[in-house]
Amino acid sequence: MASPAPIYYKQNRLKQLRAFCHAARTGSISEAADKVFLSQPTVSLQIQALERELETVLFERRGPKIRLTPEGKILFKLSQPLVEGMDKLHETFIAQQGLLEAGDLNIAAGESTILYVLPKPLKLFMEQHPKIRVKLHNVTGGRDGLSRLRADEADFAVGSMLDVPDDIVYKPLVTYSPELIVPLGHPLADKHTISLKDIAPYGLILPPPSMTTWRMVDLVFRQHELIAKIGLEAGGWEVIKKYVELGMGISIVTDVCLTGDEKLVKIPLDEYFPKRTYGIVLRRGKYLSPQAKR
Repeated sequence: MASPAPIYYKQNRLKQLRAFCHAARTGSISEAADKVFLSQPTVSLQIQALERELETVLFERRGPKIRLTPEGKILFKLSQPLVEGMDKLHETFIAQQGLLEAGDLNIAAGESTILYVLPKPLKLFMEQHPKIRVKLHNVTGGRDGLSRLRADEADFAVGSMLDVPDDIVYKPLVTYSPELIVPLGHPLADKHTISLKDIAPYGLILPPPSMTTWRMVDLVFRQHELIAKIGLEAGGWEVIKKYVELGMGISIVTDVCLTGDEKLVKIPLDEYFPKRTYGIVLRRGKYLSPQAKR
């Protein structure tokens, strides 16, 4: 008769899994220790205890950074929703009773998204849920936003994405059209039709290469065997529009940032550039707080 499977009495199982999940997200034992307010040796011992019990190796250790093994990825996928669910148990229990109308909602977004996309829906949300405190985290570029999500510093992000990593879920919500903006009196201002060849000789004012717009412009020009001439890099659509008005260059923007009050000429570019979507960005498998679900 086969002997029964061993019974494990692990009072610290949740603590071990919590430390493991933070280490998996950050790729660092020391950063995980900071997250759970423990010493680095203690977190290392907790992870080693999991490895002994499961009879496997959960991390590849390369210098100061660690990376999940295939077995570690399986455990992370299983344990992440459990840990987050337990950490949010009290709020979730109250929410199920229909009593939750308070708490924090952390949203990561770039300056342009905060300025042009979020105001109306955010105003409506705050009117409907006045006791929920919204915290906007101003991030620079998609990588910064993703790092906030992976570190569990934001409930979700709002922005535009070209490439969606495997551990991220992107849900487009709104769509905007691409437009060329040029100063008044510019040689392109009076043209009825504009080609990329017409644009190529002129210096473009664009956000930095880490931003989606720069990568999209570069990609489309290369697809047409042209090279975009970047005359100036500047962060923020308000700055870019002002520099275009001053005659310092031209730019390609999405019409979400155009109010109609600008002193410049707008020319549609739908023939060459796809419409731009903005949406909700989530970490795959993340447990959403009741505030975020609202």
